[in-house]
Amino acid sequence: PYPDVDKVAKLIPFNVSSIEEALELSHELKALYDGNREVKQLLDYASHIEGIARHCSQHAAGVVISPEPLVNIVPLKAINGTQIVTQYPMEPLEKLGLVKMDFLGLRTLSMIEETLKNIAKNGKKIPDLTQLPMDDRATFEMLQRGDTMGVFQLESSGMRQLLKKLCPDSFQDIIAVLALYRPGPLGSGMVDQYIERKHGRSPISYPHPALEEALKETYGIILYQEQVMQIAARLAGYTLGQADILRRAMGKKKVEEMEEQRQVFVKGCLENAVSAEQANEIFDLIQYFAGYGFNKSHSAAYAMISYQTAYLKAHYPVEFLAAFLSSHIGAKKEILARYVREVRSGGIEVLPPDVNESEAGFTAVGDVIRFGLSAVAKAGSGAVEAILRARREGGPYKSLWDFVSRIDLRAVNKSVIESLIGVGAFDGLHGNRRQILESLPVLLEARARLDEDKFQQRLFSLDGNDSLDVEPALVDIEDFEFHEKLELEKDAVGLYISGHPFEAYEERVRKYAYCTPSELIHWCSPQAKPLVGGIVTDVAEKYTKKGDLMGTVGVEDLDAKLEVVCFPRMWGKVKAFCQAGTVILVSGRLEERGGGLTMIAEDVVPLEVAEREKGQIFRLRIPFHLCDETVLRNLIRTCKGYPGKDQVLVEVYNDRFSAFILLNDTHVTVSEELKGKIEGMMGSFLEIAV
Repeated sequence: PYPDVDKVAKLIPFNVSSIEEALELSHELKALYDGNREVKQLLDYASHIEGIARHCSQHAAGVVISPEPLVNIVPLKAINGTQIVTQYPMEPLEKLGLVKMDFLGLRTLSMIEETLKNIAKNGKKIPDLTQLPMDDRATFEMLQRGDTMGVFQLESSGMRQLLKKLCPDSFQDIIAVLALYRPGPLGSGMVDQYIERKHGRSPISYPHPALEEALKETYGIILYQEQVMQIAARLAGYTLGQADILRRAMGKKKVEEMEEQRQVFVKGCLENAVSAEQANEIFDLIQYFAGYGFNKSHSAAYAMISYQTAYLKAHYPVEFLAAFLSSHIGAKKEILARYVREVRSGGIEVLPPDVNESEAGFTAVGDVIRFGLSAVAKAGSGAVEAILRARREGGPYKSLWDFVSRIDLRAVNKSVIESLIGVGAFDGLHGNRRQILESLPVLLEARARLDEDKFQQRLFSLDGNDSLDVEPALVDIEDFEFHEKLELEKDAVGLYISGHPFEAYEERVRKYAYCTPSELIHWCSPQAKPLVGGIVTDVAEKYTKKGDLMGTVGVEDLDAKLEVVCFPRMWGKVKAFCQAGTVILVSGRLEERGGGLTMIAEDVVPLEVAEREKGQIFRLRIPFHLCDETVLRNLIRTCKGYPGKDQVLVEVYNDRFSAFILLNDTHVTVSEELKGKIEGMMGSFLEIAV
């Protein structure tokens, strides 16, 4: 009976690999197995079929290639009467000598295609992506800055940090970066070793002189699987086929296979005048690195797309970023909003949605980007197409009434129009958003009467009466307050468009915070615990597994957003004042999550409390080429002569980056005398701010 089977199934623990293991882990199941004949029979039968495929499924992207009809080589079957698939999984197919290729869809390729269309629409010459210069200076300078939003495979904050440290200056470096940025190399110290050798700070050595040619491009480090094959071929006389077997054996990490390969490798090395001791050392080395080795051909194919997207961003930023933003329509509002903020922080203006100017997606218009209508909340593809179709057929909309009277209200309902009004899509026709929002019900009612009259006229073949074509009067009411407009915009598209509530507080925050969210990239070392200032824009609560309440707080400045996690003990202290609209200062540990930075809060205070109780920040900006250990020592010595409670924050900068140094043990009382002494020491290159 089903209830009995269901009871047995629920007694099987999660994450077990066999019925035998389940009986060992679950004492209740074992007791039932020993005491109930039917349950014992059920589990015994089940153990006989355990591990057998329960159904036949189709690989999502795998295509088998054969030199002759497949029916002569493998058993086939038809799916839905038309599509032919093999009855073998991929492992037996490989042993039969058949080639299996995976053909995967890639959103980036569609984004590249859209970028090229944008370039053409903007009246520029479309670049030939197959003929790009592979040493383009602007492209590599952009990569070295870590300005990689939208660049294939190079977007995460961790990857941006790696790019800034490694400073790629060739296509080979991009291939290497993609192979290096994986858990194995990052955790093994290989990445730091590679960077130090590339920049000449560590000597380059090779396991054997004969391997210099194979390992020169990676500074003596075994990074690619193909290098393992080259080493085996050059030192031990492997054929490329034998070397590939070695590569696969290392990837599987099977002890018996590896021991067999070691004997073959050492024997081959002895025949090539390499001692057994050195051969074993080299085998140990390649065995260690092969665990992290990446397929270079795979990395190179990805790197080509990375380079193409980087080139397009460096030379056609508006067209590229419009395509990039369009590709994320349909994602969570928070994700799209984050990207729009970053585009703006890069100096590119993103214009608000406009019923007469916007298309479905984001569009490149000269040197600015126009918001797409599809990015507005509640505006689905059917509604957007109806708006664009009416505009194509009847020309630009002249007023909200003209809009309401022309569109298909079955596709564009009241909530869609309200979202468009809230985000400012009608600002070009009406400057008062509240007036048209309050007037919308009147206009929709007038449209309903107009439709009814037209129906009656058609029904009885009467002459048209244009009395209802007269535009109804709008409600006489004052516009929303500025902060109310901003909230409507955020509800509609996930971010503020007309301005930002933080603008009124920025100057005050900078007196007490080390930085704001958009500057955090300069602080993301594991030890950094910067004091960040911003305005709370959203708050979410959830219960932990123990049943305690914790909070997640969104903190923004003008260009970026930081997610702050407050665990239960901290949340209990700060919940009362961590509400939307509150300006706070927060410090804690930074972590990378989902491609962005998250802070685990250790201290949170409202701005007004900081203004009463904390010292201000004494900021010094020093060019990188002038800042060394001696300068910092002299600076600290000078500051210690003016003790107080103001903290000293030094920003070291050059054309490519900024880094912040907090002088933790040095607190001062800022005075004109102190400023004069520091300026006398540093000269005109120093910038001071309090």
